[in-house]
Amino acid sequence: MNEKLMASKNKAKEMWNNRTKLQRGIIIGGAALFIVAIILISIWAAKPSLVPLYKNLSPLETGQIKETLDARGIQSEIADNGATIMVPSEQVDTLKVELAAEGVPDSGTIDYSFFGENAGFGMTDNEFDVLKLKATQTELVNLMKGIEGVNDANVMINLPQESVFVGEKTEGSSASIVLNLKPGHKLDQAKVNALYHLVSKSVPNLSTDNIVIMDQNFDYYDLNKDENSATVASFSTQQDIKDEIERDIQREVQKMLGTMMGQDKVVVSVTTDIDFTQENREENLVEPVDEENMEGLSVSVERITETFTGDGAAAGGLTGTGEDDIPNYEAAGAEGNGDYERIEERVNNEVNRIKKQIVESPYKVRDLGIQVMVEPPNPEDPLTFPQEREDDIEQILSTIVRTSIDKGFNEEPLTEDEIGEKIVVSVQPFAGKQTFEEAEVPTIPIWIYVVAGVLLIVIILLLVLLFRKRKQEEEIVEDEELTINEPIRVQDINKEVETEGTVRKKQLEAMAKEKPEDFAKLLRSWISEE
Repeated sequence: MNEKLMASKNKAKEMWNNRTKLQRGIIIGGAALFIVAIILISIWAAKPSLVPLYKNLSPLETGQIKETLDARGIQSEIADNGATIMVPSEQVDTLKVELAAEGVPDSGTIDYSFFGENAGFGMTDNEFDVLKLKATQTELVNLMKGIEGVNDANVMINLPQESVFVGEKTEGSSASIVLNLKPGHKLDQAKVNALYHLVSKSVPNLSTDNIVIMDQNFDYYDLNKDENSATVASFSTQQDIKDEIERDIQREVQKMLGTMMGQDKVVVSVTTDIDFTQENREENLVEPVDEENMEGLSVSVERITETFTGDGAAAGGLTGTGEDDIPNYEAAGAEGNGDYERIEERVNNEVNRIKKQIVESPYKVRDLGIQVMVEPPNPEDPLTFPQEREDDIEQILSTIVRTSIDKGFNEEPLTEDEIGEKIVVSVQPFAGKQTFEEAEVPTIPIWIYVVAGVLLIVIILLLVLLFRKRKQEEEIVEDEELTINEPIRVQDINKEVETEGTVRKKQLEAMAKEKPEDFAKLLRSWISEE
C-alpha cells in the first residue's frame, strides 16, 4: 500500500515538474477560482428568498412589526421607503396568523370594537363623543378602502355642538376627505357619487353640499346631481366638458407624437375656448322652384279675351258705375262708333315652403391652442433634433387645429399665419422628468455567470491538457518498450532424484525469499532448541 502511495506521489511530482510556469499558473488559478465560486454559490443558495409580509404600511406600523420580528430573531428587510416589510417566503403565512393574534400591527386607530373592549363607567360625555367621532372616521376609511382604486383615505368630520335652547338653529355637519389612489387609477363619476352618499348617510345632519373630496394630486371630485340633464347650465358641467375635450385632444396628440419620438420625449398641453350657447329656433322659408328665373310651378291658368267692333254706344265711362252696369265692365256711351278689346290672364304659381326647427349644439370649439415640448435625442445637444422634424410636428398640429375649430364662428377660413399663432413647439431638454423605481426582482448576479463561465473554460482546458499529456506518455512508453526474448530452456542432462531433504531445502529457500521474517523466526526457534 505504501509503495503504491509513493509511486502515485512520485508520478504526480514528476508530472508537476514537467509543466511550464504558464500551465502551473493556470492550474493554481483555476483551482482557486473554482473554490471561490463554490463558496459564493453556497452563500447565495443559503440566502433566504424574501417576499412582502405587509404592504402600504405607515412608519409606526412598520416599526412595530420590525421590532417584533427582531425580538423573535426572524430575518426581515424594509422596502418601498418603509411601506413594505419583507420576510422569508416559507414563514409568511405563519407570521401573518401569529402577528394578527398578537394585535400587530397596531395602527392606533379607534373603531367600534373599542367600545366593546373598553366599556366602563368612568368615561365622560365629552370623551365618549370624541371616541365615537374617531370610530366613525375609522369605519369610513375602512369602507372607502374597499372601493376599487382607493389605496388609503383620510377622513375629517366636523360635528356642530347641539344647542340646549329650543328653536335655535345649528350649523350642519361637514366632512373633508383626502383619497390616496393607486397609481394609474381614476375614479369615475359613479364611484364619486357613491362616496358622497356613503359619507352623507353615515354622519347625521350632513348634506352632500358640505362634503369635499380630493385625491393626493389635489384633484377635486364633485357630485353630479343630474347626470341625465340635457343642458349645460352649471359651471361644473361646463368645466367637465371643457376638460374632456382638452383631454381627448391631448391624449391623441401625445399618443401620436410619443409613438414617433418616445413617450418620455414629448409633453403636450391643450387649451380650448368652448361656446356653450344653446339655440332653438324655427324657420319658415319660401323659395321659388326655378331659382334662375325666380318662378314657381303653374298650378292653374285662366285667360279671358274680349273684343267688340261696330256702331252704337262706344265703350267708355267709368267701370261698373251705372245702376244696371255689370261690375268691372265699362259703361256704354250714349252713341258713336268704337272698338273694344279686353285680355285678362290669371296664373296661380306654387312655391317651395320650407319649415325648419333647428336646435343648435350646446357647445362648440371656438378657439384651440396646442403647446408641445420636445426633448432632443441628445439632451445636451439641441441640434440633434432636425428642423424637418419640427416642421412635420407643426404641420400635424395645424391639421388638428383646422379640423377641430367650428367653422361657423369664422366667416372666412383660417389662414396659415392664424393657425401658426395657435401652435407652439419648443425643443429643449427636460429637467424635471419623473422616475419610477421598479420593484426589484431577486435574480442571480451577472458576475456569478461570468465566474462560472471562466471556471468552465479553465476545467475544459485542464482536461484537454491532461488527456494530451497522457496520450504523449503512452506514445513514449510504446516507443521505449523493449522486446523481451523468452529464455531458451535446455533439458537438464543430470536428472536429479528428489529426496525428502532436497524438498525441504527447496521449501526453506522459497520461504527465505518470499517470507524472510518467518524464515528468521524459524531459525531462531531451531537455534533455541539446540
